[in-house]
Amino acid sequence: MQRRFKTYTAVLLLGSLALIRLAPLLGSAAPESPSSPAEEPQFFLSHGFGDTAPVQPATEAPLPAVPVPASADPGPKPYPETWDLTGGAVEKMSYGHYSGEKYFDLDTAGQVQNLTALTNDVLQAESRRPPAFSILADGTPEVLIMHTHTTESFEPYERDAYDASFNYRTTDPARNMVMVGDHIAAALEKAGIGVIHSDAIHDYPSYTGSYARSAETVRGILAQYPSIRVVLDIHRDAIGGDGIIKQPTVMIDGRKSAQVMIISGCDDGTMDMPDYLQNFHFASLLQQQMESDYPGLTRPILFDYRKYNQDLTTGSLLIEVGTHGNTIEQAGYAGDLIGSSLARALCTLKEEP
Repeated sequence: MQRRFKTYTAVLLLGSLALIRLAPLLGSAAPESPSSPAEEPQFFLSHGFGDTAPVQPATEAPLPAVPVPASADPGPKPYPETWDLTGGAVEKMSYGHYSGEKYFDLDTAGQVQNLTALTNDVLQAESRRPPAFSILADGTPEVLIMHTHTTESFEPYERDAYDASFNYRTTDPARNMVMVGDHIAAALEKAGIGVIHSDAIHDYPSYTGSYARSAETVRGILAQYPSIRVVLDIHRDAIGGDGIIKQPTVMIDGRKSAQVMIISGCDDGTMDMPDYLQNFHFASLLQQQMESDYPGLTRPILFDYRKYNQDLTTGSLLIEVGTHGNTIEQAGYAGDLIGSSLARALCTLKEEP
């Protein structure tokens, strides 16, 4: 049975509201990482890769403001009652298979983008190692789903232009990352895997300090439920620039799903994360399962010098579900698919009676 952790306490820090209003393109991390590879321009915009400038207005003649269709039901503010579609274009596209020295293929399916000093050969060997944990799959809480950037949100419905005044954040759990987490949790519950899903808001009203606050949430839940083996921090990416935001999708069983990306952090010796390869073992298992089940669902695992609270367990990963260009429906469907593959992957780790 899924257990939802509710949070009602807001953390008030002076000046923080400006940060929330700032950036439709703020994603999951501070921009402090190396440049994007030439093979993938603007691939990891919200993680400091590529062009980190705000999306610029389109140069074409502006489109008139149009009412939101009643069927879209975009919900309460910050989703506006009408959309001013003058911000630029929504580019509908798909990420595929990549080549180059920074990439290698996993044995079964899927890829890794290696931005560390470890060689691809070393990581290829590590990708074949099993995760450090096993599970019971008897309803005991073994998976924690949470959101460092809880208020990240999506396009309300599929369209060809976006509203530059909308900051792609909302506290409405039906339209932010809590919604995606609910889809993942439901698939795990169906497989008999116990789930804790925290809807704690860590990035509002203050965006700064989100990871410190989410770490405290995770530590508290781990203390209460020591049976938890897996911690998934579910985000969405933000990719765009020059008047375009990207909507990466794949068609699966006749429906469009947002594409997803796992981030597994590496320790450069300064992060106090000695077991980082244990997370990578789990990332490799999940990546291969998702891409085998649903070809095209995944972007390459990002293996880079990032922490993201992945020191807290040996099954801690960050998963980007789509971008701010994807729709709520596409992101929710991706959550269904992630949950289904995650359940299959975890069941391969089930303890024998």
